[in-house]
Amino acid sequence: MTPAVTEPDTAEEVDLGERLELGSPWVTIVWNDPVNLMSYVTYVFQSYFGFSKAEAQRLMLLVHHEGRAVVATGTREEMERHVEAMHGYGLWATLTKADA
Repeated sequence: MTPAVTEPDTAEEVDLGERLELGSPWVTIVWNDPVNLMSYVTYVFQSYFGFSKAEAQRLMLLVHHEGRAVVATGTREEMERHVEAMHGYGLWATLTKADA
């Protein structure tokens, strides 16, 4: 008779709050600035994010009139890449948690 094989206890305990923290969405915000033309901001939104001209103009007008617009939502790493890209285009951008 062969002895019963038991599986080792390998389950890791992960704090639920920590898991939720990792999965919570982040946003990229583009801010109004005194330098860039509205047409340029529209161009950046179209070329980088792939927005239609109408959507790019809508977001650009939010930036212009309200001072900022959320242009993307996703993981922190994705939003960090978007912010870095916006800086590369000369736009002011930041990231923050979506619920903040």
